[in-house]
Amino acid sequence: QVQLVESGGGLVQAGDSLRLSCTASGRTFSTYSVGWFRQAPGTEREFVGGISWIISNTYYADSVKGRFTISRVNAKNTVYLEMNSLKPEDTAVYYCAARRLVGVPTTRDDYNYWGQGTQVTVSS
Repeated sequence: QVQLVESGGGLVQAGDSLRLSCTASGRTFSTYSVGWFRQAPGTEREFVGGISWIISNTYYADSVKGRFTISRVNAKNTVYLEMNSLKPEDTAVYYCAARRLVGVPTTRDDYNYWGQGTQVTVSS
């Protein structure tokens, strides 16, 4: 069992940057692949990106590629989502999710553990 807590959300202006953190407790986080998702009001939860177990390959949705970067510091049991050049359409609740398998699926049902989410609001 692993518990996830996201932090770092807030209100920013278009073009600004934010760094979200996903910190795990309960088990060694290095053996989990982690995905980031987001959900805006009235929309489905969508895959943003993720980082795999073992060799830390990263994957991104086309909508954030080149602007967002995912990294992990296993010694801190933390995965980061660095968001640059933010746009109003990035406004959403951001969630991290984990699974104890290799690979970073884009489907929410493939993840076993979820955080509570953190709000990101980008004003124009």
